[in-house]
Amino acid sequence: MKQTHTLRLLLAATLFAGAAVIRPAAAIEIPNKTLVYCSEGSPAGFDPGQLTTGTDFDPADAIYNRLIAFKPGETGVMPSLAESWDISPDNKIYTFHLRKGVKFHTTEYFKPTRDFNAEDVKFTFERMGDRDMPFRKAYPTEFPYFVDMGLQADIDHIEVVDPYTVRFVLKKVDAPFIQNLAMPFASILSKEYADKLLAANNPRDIALKPVGTGPFIFRSYTKDATLRFDGNKEYWDTRLPPKVSKLIFAITTDANVRIQKLKRNECQVATYPRPADVDALKAEIAAQGKASKLKMPDQVGFNLGYVAYNVQKKPLDRVEVRQALDMAINKKAILQSVYGSAGQLSNGAPMPPTQWSYDKNIKSASYDPEKARALLEKAGVKNMEITLWAMPVQRPYNPNGKLMAEMIQADWAKIGVKANIVTYEWGEYIKRAKAGEHDALLIGWTGDNGDPDNWLGVLLGCDSVNGNNFSKWCYKPFDDLIKQARQTTDVALRTKLYTQAQEIFAKQLPFSPIAHSTQYKPMATNVKGFKLSPFGRNSFIGVSLE
Repeated sequence: MKQTHTLRLLLAATLFAGAAVIRPAAAIEIPNKTLVYCSEGSPAGFDPGQLTTGTDFDPADAIYNRLIAFKPGETGVMPSLAESWDISPDNKIYTFHLRKGVKFHTTEYFKPTRDFNAEDVKFTFERMGDRDMPFRKAYPTEFPYFVDMGLQADIDHIEVVDPYTVRFVLKKVDAPFIQNLAMPFASILSKEYADKLLAANNPRDIALKPVGTGPFIFRSYTKDATLRFDGNKEYWDTRLPPKVSKLIFAITTDANVRIQKLKRNECQVATYPRPADVDALKAEIAAQGKASKLKMPDQVGFNLGYVAYNVQKKPLDRVEVRQALDMAINKKAILQSVYGSAGQLSNGAPMPPTQWSYDKNIKSASYDPEKARALLEKAGVKNMEITLWAMPVQRPYNPNGKLMAEMIQADWAKIGVKANIVTYEWGEYIKRAKAGEHDALLIGWTGDNGDPDNWLGVLLGCDSVNGNNFSKWCYKPFDDLIKQARQTTDVALRTKLYTQAQEIFAKQLPFSPIAHSTQYKPMATNVKGFKLSPFGRNSFIGVSLE
């Protein structure tokens, strides 16, 4: 089994790269070109282990590598900092064989004296899992993905076998383990840099002045304005080298301004066009034909927008109250006004239809204000007043949080519920929501790794109540099912367990699924090599300007 798995991964590397062995180049010739990306918001920092949103992860894809990478534009994985790996027959021991000759970035604040090795891997994951390790004690912070997906509980220990071999020993089977390690939170940091920061009593700089092994080197960040990178001439991965010498994120929160900048060539890629602009852009591009300087690739979104109910707040702890609020929302009207032609109504499942194990038999309750009002009256709930948090930024799963909140506010008013709309800057919004300050919250999710656990476990599991489980819902019958599913590699059994879990979700309704949106990415026609990510991220690895 070990031999078969290793050969399979080496074959995958051969098919992708044209050679099973990737030899780091002495120096890469990078075209002297600048690519400007009009992004939607400011990242909360540059330590991927601490972060949870696409706005944060887009810079991380430029700066860092992981042991394993997702193939560009796909959910399948390929070797990265690990050239290959073996899995023990009991699926509890993973041995990674690391790539040699990989260099960490040289910046004005750090100059590495050695190449990447197993100590960096051990440091990266032990910092997330061990609160007593020196760096974590000096810089106490939380690692939501690592906890939400059960890795803190599942990893027993990590062994450095030799400088280029590292072994993860698990307490129990973790079926999505390999997929999880390809996610941004698992980006490998430099232990040497961390040791330097610790000695200088300045460990927080690991999140402010990043050092990675990725295709772009961090140069500067001006909040709410610009994020600048240089192409990494010492980048190891000859499959997808940096193809522009300068990469700039022009932080532009207004969707209309992003499109205007794109049309003026002030940026070459823009994100999250308003649904109202999509049809107009399509028509404009079609009318200009080959003369058009813009193009707009699209794909079905692997996402879900929803309203999370904080079940730790009364009366939202009661199922019948959540059911009443849900059936009072006119979801079809929201789809038409907020998503336009770029959305599909959710059937009521807590994941998109393109996710394997999706239960197509689940059906949302019909819009019925009268029945909703009767449910509240039967429950003895009168003069209900709650806060409804509206997202301040566009996300793939919700193109207009403000409008959606206003429509839900009006719907709930019809059943006698007063909703006070609240919003914060995006980083503050997420921070306060994780602390449970909200009553009801507009939020959503774009899949991270193609595994159902990334939806049911991360968004609804007990382990993630202080992380991405914004409903603060911990329900043992549901949690037992997803943990059982995580501990088997039998896809048929996992599907059965996840189907049962979705049925429980539909009855308990900790959040109201609203819609899935199509991903559109307007860009200049001279941008080549950009792959739409099923995970909704924006990666500029291997992207060029012609």
